[in-house]
Amino acid sequence: MRINPKSPRYFFLAFLLVIISTFSVAQDFEKVQVETIKVADGIYMLLGLGGNIGVSAGEDGILLVDTQFAQIMEKIKSAIAEINEGPIRIVLNTHWHYDHAYGNEPLGKSGALIIAHENSRMRMTSEQNYPDFNMTMPPFPKEALPVVTVKDSLTLHFNGDEVQVIHIENAHSDADIVIYFRKANVIHTGDIYFTHLYPYIDVSHGGSIDGIIAASERIIGMTDENTKIIPGHGPLSNREELTNYRDILVTVRDRIKSQIKEGKTLEEILASKPTADFDKEQAKAIPPEMFVKIVYNDLAKK
Repeated sequence: MRINPKSPRYFFLAFLLVIISTFSVAQDFEKVQVETIKVADGIYMLLGLGGNIGVSAGEDGILLVDTQFAQIMEKIKSAIAEINEGPIRIVLNTHWHYDHAYGNEPLGKSGALIIAHENSRMRMTSEQNYPDFNMTMPPFPKEALPVVTVKDSLTLHFNGDEVQVIHIENAHSDADIVIYFRKANVIHTGDIYFTHLYPYIDVSHGGSIDGIIAASERIIGMTDENTKIIPGHGPLSNREELTNYRDILVTVRDRIKSQIKEGKTLEEILASKPTADFDKEQAKAIPPEMFVKIVYNDLAKK
């Protein structure tokens, strides 16, 4: 598989990359370029391969939100060193999926404190099955595991900011945490929010369409017109775009739910193309058919 990290489809391909049995595509990791985007004073977003990385850089050192892949960690470190040469002291995982947390291992080995929701650690310590991809993945290495786990919330005081770590139940998964840099007015949503993309909802691990809508509404309530939002995937965003995303999810959910109540089969619902008016903008990563199937399978069991 050849991956172009500049392609809009790389977000989905990055996840698929680790749902295959080996990392035999090392040559593709070599081609990845890490891009740095300044979000606010002391806060940055890194684009590479996988989930967007948030960076807090200042006198206390470096705090990372998510870590992408170990295979590109030296490139990530080089990009961070251009911002601040301080040590990477804290890693926050928004959840445990491989495209967000597989870079933990080298950072854990070098002494960074890894923090995640308690369900993330539980998932990372055991083999996990992905029925959406018909694949099973092994446990994470010991050095990649969170050392501190969060149940509901945690506050860190780092680089002059109040960093709120907030668990939101059953949204993208059962282990989602949102990171809110209060002073900087920046929120990292993890995979609760994909900018201009349909989200992947990990229903088999506790995610739900209703939960991701409720999570989006909760995050909107934390924002103002100046808030910058780092999504799990996609470009840097804001409250207006997150609100539009929420509205799209509500519309698609309601269309599918209505047809389920009418007794329509999955095939009939797919044929009705309930996402058609949004596909031009949103279908750059998760294919519409896959998104509809995920939402259908979630709603049909309720």
